[in-house]
Order: sequence, then structure tokens, then C-alpha cells
Amino acid sequence: MNADLFARMHAHIIAALEAEAGTLDAGIRARIEVSPARETAHGDMASNVAMVAAKALGQTPRGLAEALARRLRDAPEIAAAEIAGPGFLNIRLRPAALHAVIPAILAAGEAYGDSEIGTGQRVNVEYVSANPTGPMHIGHCRGAVVGDALANLLAKAGFDVTREYYINDAGAQVTALAWAAYWRYLQAIGTEIAPEDFAREAPSGLQYQGDYLIPVGAALAERFGRGLATADGGIAPPEHWFETVRDFAIAAMMAGIREDLSLLGVRPDVFASERALVASGAVEAVIARLAQAGLIYDGVLAPPKGKLPEDWEPREQTLFRATQFGDDVDRPLRKSDGSATYFANDIAYHADKVGRGFATLIDVWGADHGGYVARMKAAIRALAGERVTLAVVLCQIVHVLKGGQPVRMSKRAGSFVTLRDLIEEVGRDVVRFIMLTRKSDAQMEFDLDQAVAETRENPVFYVQYAHARCRSVLRHAAELGFATTEKALAAIPLDSLEDEAELALIRRLAGWPRLVEGAARAFEPHRIAFFLYDLAGDFHILWNRGRDTATLRFIQPERPAETKARLALVAATAVVIRSGLAVMGVVPVEEMR
Repeated sequence: MNADLFARMHAHIIAALEAEAGTLDAGIRARIEVSPARETAHGDMASNVAMVAAKALGQTPRGLAEALARRLRDAPEIAAAEIAGPGFLNIRLRPAALHAVIPAILAAGEAYGDSEIGTGQRVNVEYVSANPTGPMHIGHCRGAVVGDALANLLAKAGFDVTREYYINDAGAQVTALAWAAYWRYLQAIGTEIAPEDFAREAPSGLQYQGDYLIPVGAALAERFGRGLATADGGIAPPEHWFETVRDFAIAAMMAGIREDLSLLGVRPDVFASERALVASGAVEAVIARLAQAGLIYDGVLAPPKGKLPEDWEPREQTLFRATQFGDDVDRPLRKSDGSATYFANDIAYHADKVGRGFATLIDVWGADHGGYVARMKAAIRALAGERVTLAVVLCQIVHVLKGGQPVRMSKRAGSFVTLRDLIEEVGRDVVRFIMLTRKSDAQMEFDLDQAVAETRENPVFYVQYAHARCRSVLRHAAELGFATTEKALAAIPLDSLEDEAELALIRRLAGWPRLVEGAARAFEPHRIAFFLYDLAGDFHILWNRGRDTATLRFIQPERPAETKARLALVAATAVVIRSGLAVMGVVPVEEMR
């Protein structure tokens, strides 16, 4: 029997429709939905089947719904099928149908909810991809968690997922990093030079003055002595030291970034280098490819809308015909000095991912890159037509609060709250969970006080407490001699589970496979956090009912049959919580301290 209750009901409905009307058009079949009823008073599930299929069959929605309802009432799992409104079907299940969910969960374990909708399709999820110019900060943290949880979710839904980090190690920001690291090097060999004096020598000033580069300067001094400076310890010509310092600094920053990501439980499968991509000739190759396809021309863009920049001047540029693929303006591929733009590099990088055989590309970006989405999608359509899909998940800014006030910036980083600061304050699992409690494109306030509060308002505590309570019940039952393994409980008769609070909890558990598939299709891992919070709420309600009503207590030694049935329900609840937390990358707790 299919472990997914919603899938079973969908199959019943399709069978009833085919019995009524014959072979179904694939388009109609794809649009038929089975969802939880909005109110349990109306039933357990609802379907739009009659609304979708009636016109094609030459019937009214209500007439078709009535015919289907008559057929569905003969199904052994269905107690009632009724029509609502113009033709929606409301279905009420027999308790045995709900009870069947529990052994299915216990048999599958944390694999319950695993899906095959991905059919092994190869998906590349690129996330974080921060410039290697400093420690990971709170903004990077949100993208890291969202991307990692999304990758976990897609893997659970049957996709073949590759997790990727794109190292932006080419361009002006890395040049600025090299000069800042060189300043710290000069300090390390004893040269006294004020930041403002050094900034006058650097091409773009002294952008990075955080303390985190002090160890890099010291390591350069230990490795190269005074060999990177002039004889008197001054600034040597860049050709004497630049590449050495740049590569050394990037390696040091990436080592720190990898360590920070590891602390967060994020371990990308691939680290792709922008500089290596450029050096390989990939950028020039993709520009030539677009030119051969007639998608590049030399032209002059209209001035930007709104306030005109003082340095803007009309000039001929090498442009990509992005408007041909849905963008609102054509995009430059070369700067005025003839070098490639960042966009050209990014096209080459995405062309590389397409060349590696991915059917779907997902980029997790900061919301400040929102204006970049249309041009990148245009480039993918130019490169691969309809055979490759690009989806972009945007992550809004995170504000950190403590005592109702913004948290002071990190002294070590110089201008931002680091990821490591946050993890040290509240712990990895709390960080990961809270980052998924809002949709990624909504701004977030990360309240440090709430993150450690033992209240219902703290979703991390609320969900973990539900799991800890489940485990506590099972431990206590084992001490009393009850079998509590999932294998043993999967065979327990469940007829005694008939209280509405018990059935409500089972309904919630039954929705987990459907939730996984819906969240995976929408690329929305935050739905997992919402589901777990609601599931925890249903469990806590049942727990509290047992405190008030003796006959609803989980363990009643004098009533072993009822106790075993409730232990099976408790164990199934713990399994689904663990399954959801695994997608989020959060470790379930066995007991609350």
C-alpha cells in the first residue's frame, strides 16, 4: 500500500473519474489536486477534480462531482464523499485509513516522505558564493542555510543534487583584499604607515580594515620575511608582490570561510573559481559562441532611468541581446578597456554548469542582486533554450537584535556581525532553524533573546520540546516493559485511537509526504519549519489533553492495548519530526536540559 495517504486518495479519485468517463487526458490528470480540507467539519480532504474535468467531459462540475461521489463512497477507506459549492468534493476517511498512516511511518522511518518526483534529475544548487574578502557574516548565513536546506529537500524529493560554492576570486574586490593584506603585512614587519596614507597608494583605497587580516599579514611576514617590501620596509611596486599576496590572502580567507561553513553544517560538493574560469578561456569562448549565434552587437545603450550618474557618457559597447529573451535592456559584455564584465564571467560560469549536464540550475542570492535575475535567465535561454531551467531564490537582509536593540558590530570583522559570532551565541541548530522560519525573500529579525527562550514563541524550542517529549514517553514506557521499537510498534492494532486530538495529529503526519513534494516544487524550504511548528502544536495539544483527561494519557499500564496504540502514535510523531529536522540540517534533541 502506498504510504502517502494523499496519493492513495488521488488514485481513488482518478480511478473513479476513469470509470465515469474513460481514459483521461494527461493535462487534466496533472491538474487534479487532493488537499487537506480547510475545516475538519467538512471532511479530511478536498479535491477540485470535477471543476477541472467537467468541461472536457461535457458535464457540469456539480453533476460530475455527484457521480464521482457515488463511486467514491464504495471505496473501503472512504466514509463519506460530499459536494461543496459549485462542485468541489469533500472526502471523509474512515478511521482505519488514518490509522494506516502510522505503521507506514514506522516502517519507513526517517525515509517517510521521500519522493520520486525528481526522477533522478540533476540539479545544481549554488549558494553562499561570497567574495573571499573576509569572514562569513549574518547575510551570508541566511543564504547558506536556505541553500543547504533546499538541497536537502530536493534530495529527499528524488533529485540528484550538487551543492556548489562559486568563489568570486577575480575583479576589483579581490584586488582591494590584496592591498589590505599587504598593509597588514607591512605592519607585521614593523613598518608604521597610517591607514589614510596607505589608502592614497592603493588603487581603490583601503577598503578592508578589519582585524581579521592581521593574522594574514603576520603569516605573510613569517613566510616571506621583508622580501615583499622595499629595502626600508616601504611599499614595493605591485608587480613585485601583488599576485603572491593576492593568492595568499584568498587562500587564507577561503580557509576561514570553509571553517565557518563547517560550523554551520554546510559542506559544498564543489568550489568553483571565477579566476580559474577566466584563465581557462571560458569567458572568451562563451562570448564567441553568442556572437556566432548573432546575439552580440556593438551599440550604445540609453542612459539609465532616474537620476543620471555624473560619470555617465554614451559610448559604444559590446552588448548581449538580452531583450530578445525577456530582459528589459541589452547588457554589456565588455568594459570600456575591453575586459569582460562580471556579467560575461557569470554567463561563462553558468555555461560551464550547463555543460556539466544539469537540467535545473538554482542560484541562491542576496536580495540586492534582484535586478540581476532577468539578465541571467536571458543568458540561460540563449545558451540552452528550454532544456535547462534557471531558478533564483532571493534572500533578504537579517537584522540581529538583543534586548530589543540592534547587536553591536563585530570588532574583529570591523563592520558586521559574523556567522561565527552568531553560532557562538546561540548554537548551530538554533541558527539554522530560525533562518528557515520566514520565507527567504522576507526581511528577518533574528532576536537573540527569543532564540534561547523556552516558550511557544520560540519555534526551535517548541519543535525540539515536542521531540524530547516523544522520546521521554518512549523511554518511560520501555522502563515499564512495553516494546517501543519502531518495528514492534508498526504491528500494533490502532482501533483505540479515536479521540479528535489523536486523529488531528495523524492527519498532520499524513500530510508530510505531500508537504515535501510541494516545498520541493516551489523551492521553499521554509515550509518545513512551518509544518514542524504545526505538528509540534498538535502533539502538545494531545499531551495537554492527557494531563487533563486520564483516559487520554499516553501510558496507562492497566490498559495495555490503548497504551501500545498511543506509543505507536508517539513514535510516528518523533519519526516525522526527525525527518523534517534532517531536511533543515538540525539535530533533534533527546531531552530538554
